[in-house]
This record gives sequence, structure tokens and C-alpha cells, in this order.
Amino acid sequence: MKSRGILSGIVVLSLFQLCLSSCGEDDLKKAAPISAKDKMILNRDRTLGVEIIYSDSAKVQAKGTAPIMDKITPKSGAIYQEMPAGVKINFLNEQMGNKGSVTSDYAIQKESEKLVIFRRNVIVVNEQLTFNTEELTWDQNKKMFFSPTGVVTKPDGTMVNAINFSATEDFSVFKFEKGFGETYVDKKFGE
Repeated sequence: MKSRGILSGIVVLSLFQLCLSSCGEDDLKKAAPISAKDKMILNRDRTLGVEIIYSDSAKVQAKGTAPIMDKITPKSGAIYQEMPAGVKINFLNEQMGNKGSVTSDYAIQKESEKLVIFRRNVIVVNEQLTFNTEELTWDQNKKMFFSPTGVVTKPDGTMVNAINFSATEDFSVFKFEKGFGETYVDKKFGE
């Protein structure tokens, strides 16, 4: 009887050891690591095919679309929305016609700070200019856009590399520091 119990115990231990040895280090290397960012997120809600309306004083000012919007609730700090597949915002005039647009490959909206930050391949287009940059911040409190660097292209072909670019919400007034580029002069100008 004793030898049968001991033999059964050895067989069970051998099987257990065999199971453990099949979980080698290679399996641990293949496991996806948990990033520090994921540890800090309490909740992430994903919405597909989003339409965003921005109004001021009960007037629609802008209409945006994003293929994906994640509403992120961090363990500490304010809730924010992230648009990892990009966004397009059309700015509207009083007749609800398009007066300009902003597109980017990524955006993040910080509601508590009233900021929208556009990143990667940001393009602003309106009648007066086309502005290309890698980062553009829309401060809704100041009703201004800000960018550390970018290229301003005017309808006549004039191009200016702009540093510390800022513009009103409708891009009707803009300024920058340390600009350089090329411009075109009409032949009649020199005569």
C-alpha cells in the first residue's frame, strides 16, 4: 500500500514538474508588457464614427469628424478625449458654409483646460493661407491657435517658415517670429 501511494505521488509530482517546465522563459518574453500609461488609466471608452459640434453663444462655430474617439478616465487627473486615427474640423460661417478646416493624424481634447492639441501632419486651410505643422494647439479660452513652428503658404505662392505662430480662431489674423521663406513679386512692382 505504501509503495503504491509513494508511486502515485511521484507520478503526480513528475506530471506537475513537466507542466511547469513547459512554461519556459520564452513564453514570458512573448507576453505583452504593461506600459506605465496603461497602469494610470482607470477607464477607456471607444466610440467609432464621431461627429463633434463646437458652438459659442448658441451659434455653431465648427463641426468635426473623427473615425475613432477614446474617452479616457485616468486614475488621477481630468478626463480627456483622444482621437488616435485623426480628426477633421470644418469652421463654419453664419450661413453654415465652410470657411476653413483643420486636419491632423492625431488629436487630444482636454475639456477641463479647454484645449485641443493636433499632432502629426496638421494642415489648416482657408481663403487666406494654408498652414502646415506637426503640432497646433487650439486654446478655446483665448480663442487662439498656437504652434511652435510651421510653414505658411499664401494663395500667391509665397511661403514662410514661421516660428512661434499664433492666429485667431478663424485665422483671419496671424503672427509669427523669425520667419523666412520666398515670395513672388509682380513684374509691375519694379517698374
